Amino acid sequence: MINEILLGGGIATLSGLLGFFISKKMSSAHFDIYTEQAKAMANAIEKEAELLLERANLKAREIELQADKQYNDASERAIKDLSEREERLANRERTFTFNVEEEEARLERERSVVSSLKVNVERQSEGLNRLKSEYDQRLDKAIHAVENAAGMTKDEAKETLLRQVEERSRADIAHIVRRYENEAKEEGERKANYILAQATSRFASEFAHERLTSTVQLSDDELKGRIIGREGRNIKTLETLMGVDIIIDDTPNAIVVSSFNMYRRAIATRTLELLIEDGRIQPARIEEIYQKVCDQFEEKILEDGENVIFELGLSGLHPELIKLIGRLRYRASYGQNALAHTLEVANLAGIMAAEMGGDALLAKRAGLLHDIGKALTHDFEGSHVDLGAEVCRRYNEDPVVINAIYAHHGLQEIETIECAAGCAGDALSAARPGARREVLESFLKRVEEIEEIASSKTGVKQAYAINAGREVRVMVSAELVSDDEASLLAKEIAQEIESKVSYPGDIKVNVIRESRAIEYAK
Repeated sequence: MINEILLGGGIATLSGLLGFFISKKMSSAHFDIYTEQAKAMANAIEKEAELLLERANLKAREIELQADKQYNDASERAIKDLSEREERLANRERTFTFNVEEEEARLERERSVVSSLKVNVERQSEGLNRLKSEYDQRLDKAIHAVENAAGMTKDEAKETLLRQVEERSRADIAHIVRRYENEAKEEGERKANYILAQATSRFASEFAHERLTSTVQLSDDELKGRIIGREGRNIKTLETLMGVDIIIDDTPNAIVVSSFNMYRRAIATRTLELLIEDGRIQPARIEEIYQKVCDQFEEKILEDGENVIFELGLSGLHPELIKLIGRLRYRASYGQNALAHTLEVANLAGIMAAEMGGDALLAKRAGLLHDIGKALTHDFEGSHVDLGAEVCRRYNEDPVVINAIYAHHGLQEIETIECAAGCAGDALSAARPGARREVLESFLKRVEEIEEIASSKTGVKQAYAINAGREVRVMVSAELVSDDEASLLAKEIAQEIESKVSYPGDIKVNVIRESRAIEYAK
């Protein structure tokens, strides 16, 4: 058994060795084959590389020949162009030299002419000086002769003569002034009436009558007690929070909200209406509803301002200015709604500026913003003019707008057509019948001042302010005032009224002179 095993092991060992030698022989044969193939491939690659190198050399020679040709062509063109430029430059140099020589010759001829003229002028000047000296001597002799004959010196005679001429010419001067003033007035009135007629006929506005109180309707008088609340807590909260006075009296089914601030009054009115609809009237609910209404009103005034801007066709206004424009709805002046007034002014100004050849949109902008300061007067100190100018400067508005804000109250001179149109629109809107309500005392004071100014003039017998103070009729003595002097008198009265009296619109000064011959038949 062991022998068989050893025999099998030997046979296996011999088989392994034989297989190893056979495998090694076969690997050596394969390696020779691979080597031969690699050498063949290397030879093929070498030949292909030599072929590519030859082709590259041929291509390089072709490119070099082409480059040489292009260089030679460019060089020839450059030489030719340089030659042409040198020739043109030489021609220009010859022309310039010729022109210089011609100009020098012309200047030399002119110098000769000027020299001869200068000699002639000097001779004539000497002759004139001699003549002037002789004239002065003869004039002095004539003056001495006249002084001796008249018994007056030259200055005394001159003063007397000028005084007499002034007295005799006063009537002529007045007549000339009156004639030219009438012509200017007729032409100015014709043009102004045309422009105003065009503006007012093309724009129609609604008249808004604002009051200082608002009424809230109640479905039942029992709601008054709930609004007052226990120990007056609700009504105290309402008045303190909203800054208004709430008047609860015997008026059936109604309470009154009173405040000079229209914005606060509107918020208070809307808050009460919502509380009445809700039914839960208590301090916490009042604050909640009030805050909600305030937010709604802020959105509403911005929307109102944007609608106004869109209606006028304007753009580029700062959002804060747009909010202030919307807030003008809750501001009134002399009973006239400020937003309605600014809309009137903006539309009238735009139409008038267009008629006069100005910028209609800029005039509308000036008219719209001329009273913007009125939206701030309840919250800040100062006049609406200063506040408006300050806020417009802050938001980089046009200088024409700033000028219109000051000029519509006479604090600056009108500098542009657009500013003039805005001021005219403001006066026209304020003077419209029914647009404003005035305090009786200020109206009477203005009328008295106008009558006193007219009565203080020489030759005036009576003066009456009529037509709500928009016209003053002055009766003068026919013996003391002529027709021409009446025109000068009307102008003097108008100028003094302008400088001393504050008034809206225009005041017509009507000087009346008449002669009456009275006789009785017996």
